[in-house]
Amino acid sequence: MTDGPASAPPLPPGRVVELPGRGKTFVREVVGPPHAPTLVLLHGWTSTADINWFPSFAALGRRFRVLSLDHRGHGRGLASSTPFRLEDCADDAMALMDALGVERCIPVGYSMGGPIAQLAWHRHRDRVDGLVLCATAVEFASTRDERLLFASMGALARASRLTPGLLRARLSGLYLARRSRQYDSWAMEQVGGHDWTAILEAGRAIGRFSSAPWVGEIDVPTAVIITMRDHVVPLRRQIRLFDVIPGAKAYRVDGDHDACVINADRFVPTLVSACTYVAEQARVAAAG
Repeated sequence: MTDGPASAPPLPPGRVVELPGRGKTFVREVVGPPHAPTLVLLHGWTSTADINWFPSFAALGRRFRVLSLDHRGHGRGLASSTPFRLEDCADDAMALMDALGVERCIPVGYSMGGPIAQLAWHRHRDRVDGLVLCATAVEFASTRDERLLFASMGALARASRLTPGLLRARLSGLYLARRSRQYDSWAMEQVGGHDWTAILEAGRAIGRFSSAPWVGEIDVPTAVIITMRDHVVPLRRQIRLFDVIPGAKAYRVDGDHDACVINADRFVPTLVSACTYVAEQARVAAAG
């Protein structure tokens, strides 16, 4: 169940998968029980699939087939010369399903993965049986200061493309110094593989994202996991997401934005319950 450096937590098998016409990305898979529904795990901004989901793999794998991938520019995700778009990440997830022969799935999105999961439904409705949306929102920038903050990331990304060596090195060093008290050497090695231009572009894309025009049309079983002490995605935004999706079911976790790791003892059982609920509702809907 484990690979990589000795400091790494137990992890399911992983491999590089070629997505035709797109490039290569790193994928982990838990086979799960025979004929189990497939979850596609979509991680948050500046994280990787391993960092975001390592506490959850084993528990989810007892009930589901589980796939996870690093997003573009993150960890061992797709390398691209085009600016980062959340829509491309949603399409990447569907391309992964094609590459592995998976017809339908339940996207499970955390933070930035929430918009990617919503876009997966919006752009590929015939492939999505349900949604599990964790610590995320309809939109992330509604105030002037928030819009300016996210817009500034676009300017930094452009500067990074013009002066790749020095600026990217400084960004990497600053990021790792900021995170060093939270992550062990394994996690710092993971984020050290980021394309920092793409990371900044992803920040700008998050700031521009809004599913408000169509989120109320979501017609698949949906669970919203709300992190109750979140200092990154305010509680009011998470509650609004739950409120605007017809028939959504709310789950609550007493934790901050890093609850998926720091409060894994509370988050993981809640995630399993939310995924089980969505899968059962999807099964009933398909049978009806």
